[in-house]
Amino acid sequence: MILPISFHYLKPQLCIITTIFFFATTVLSSNPKFKVCTPKSCGNGPSIKYPFWISYEQESFCGYPHFEITCMDKNPILSTPSYDFLVKDISYSNSSFTVANMAAYEDNCPVPLSNYSFDQTPFTYSSENWNLSFFYNCTTEPIDYPTYQVDCAKNASLYSFAVFHKEKLENKNYSLNECQLMVNAPFIMNASVNFTGLLRMNYIEILKMGFLLNWTAPDCEYCEKSGGRCGFDGNQFLCFCKDKTYLRSCGSGLVNWKAKIVIGTTSAATAVFMLCLIIIGCRKCMSSRRKLNFQMTNEQDIEVFLKDHGTLAQKKYRFSEVKKMTNNFTVKLGEGGFGVVYKGELSNGYHVAVKLLRASKGNGKDFINEVASISRTSHVNVVQLLGFCLEGKKKALIYEFMPNGSLDKFISNKGLERTSSLTWDNLLQIAKGIAKGLEYLHKGCNTRILHFDIKPHNILLDENFCPKISDFGLAKLCPGKESTISVSYARGTIGYVAPEVCNKHFGGVSQKSDVYSYGMMLLEIVGVRNNINVEATETSEYFPDWIYRKLEQDQDLKSDDVTATKEKETERRMIAVSLWCIQTFPKDRPTMSRVIEMLEGNMNSQEIPPKPVLSSPTIGLVPELTTSSLQSE
Repeated sequence: MILPISFHYLKPQLCIITTIFFFATTVLSSNPKFKVCTPKSCGNGPSIKYPFWISYEQESFCGYPHFEITCMDKNPILSTPSYDFLVKDISYSNSSFTVANMAAYEDNCPVPLSNYSFDQTPFTYSSENWNLSFFYNCTTEPIDYPTYQVDCAKNASLYSFAVFHKEKLENKNYSLNECQLMVNAPFIMNASVNFTGLLRMNYIEILKMGFLLNWTAPDCEYCEKSGGRCGFDGNQFLCFCKDKTYLRSCGSGLVNWKAKIVIGTTSAATAVFMLCLIIIGCRKCMSSRRKLNFQMTNEQDIEVFLKDHGTLAQKKYRFSEVKKMTNNFTVKLGEGGFGVVYKGELSNGYHVAVKLLRASKGNGKDFINEVASISRTSHVNVVQLLGFCLEGKKKALIYEFMPNGSLDKFISNKGLERTSSLTWDNLLQIAKGIAKGLEYLHKGCNTRILHFDIKPHNILLDENFCPKISDFGLAKLCPGKESTISVSYARGTIGYVAPEVCNKHFGGVSQKSDVYSYGMMLLEIVGVRNNINVEATETSEYFPDWIYRKLEQDQDLKSDDVTATKEKETERRMIAVSLWCIQTFPKDRPTMSRVIEMLEGNMNSQEIPPKPVLSSPTIGLVPELTTSSLQSE
């Protein structure tokens, strides 16, 4: 009479009753984890199986911690806090795989600003790798070794270059006493490439060759040979087989209570069997409930945060709705360090830009970082957030769509011709709009916001060419009225990063760091930076000496003819403002409010500033600022 009493006692607990019969009739006969953990592919690249697993498509128990792969445009991507890497090949028999920095495929200047870090991961560099060492802003020109000139990373009259080598460089000409920064990027020599072949390649091609990593994870050989699928439950390695889960391989290493169940044949054993099922049912229901509560608590915590920052006023979308509005992520608009942007359309026909964030290892910190910044803004020159999606690891932001795309495509033409749709008046208005947007971020919000990544790629243009600042992935909130802030990592894009962000000896990091980036971007809008690469390189004269010499001799800074007096005044005004903005020391730069006044003022009142200090401190970069380049806190 044990069973009737037990069922009478458990009658109100429908979850447990259902679990008893479901577990008794299905679980012992088939194991759903076996089917879930079948090998998959992103479309391109190698087959993905244990210890790797694909986020959004597989459960985390199918792989080993830190081996998460994200599919982006059918490419397998391994993400680290500093960089995203394309997984080119995986050798499961040798426990090694080849990856390449995605920046080599996507960025205009794909040079690393920090060493790749795989600390606290199961990955180690292979001894077969070579090194491609990048030296930035060196006071002496490299000699005695074949080098690649890194033109896109030039700064003033200093040198930036790359050197490939197998062993450690011992040449005194390559030292941090003469260079602001040195970064090593490993690469693996292809069988078809030799030393002479490397000399014929450029540094981007070498970066695309990728490098070899070895991994350490529990061995899967015995499990797979027995017909199982390898996995990990958070505490130990498991072998998922068609019937059930084993500790090592199918048919061996059963958990003790399962063996007792199989052996039991008497009535008493049957009673024990059912009792065990009841206990398991209770535990599973309680465990599922705890897991659900944890997930809900995590999402609720994020939503409370979003509500406190005014973001829940925007609509919350389900991930299925995000897939529908983007037609299953068909039209890609662009890609950044934290995600991919797709074109979408709402049910009312309104076009939007959907930013799908990459899987985060920090419980939504990347998501929160961007939302915390953008949700505080409301300005004509800052892109508007319309909604968001938050479903566990699936996170997306829905922005207003900018039909003219980014400013970059209008000012980075090959050669010296400018897109005809942008007149000098257009360029001036765009420069003013960006300046007003930055002024708003620095002083118009309740909490000051430093953007840290002002560049043409992150300036979007609407149908009327009104500029809007976007991509707040590196932004930092600055509560209080402190003039400077503390940053743990160098952040930004090389060529636009202010000196103090990389080296504290230049001064404190503040809103003046955004001013510097704005000045570099303004030179690019005018078109001066394009000509520097063409003309100044031929005479070994570098920016900004080249600019000042041209101004002092009253010569045109650009080779395209600007004949109208008004256009020449506009050009000279914008150049003068940019030169003030890129002064070496933050205290010598204007605020964004002053920049607006300068852009709107009388040209005769604009004075060309003194030349920036070109020499850098002999002390190398502060150690904590050389570990990462694109980080948010």
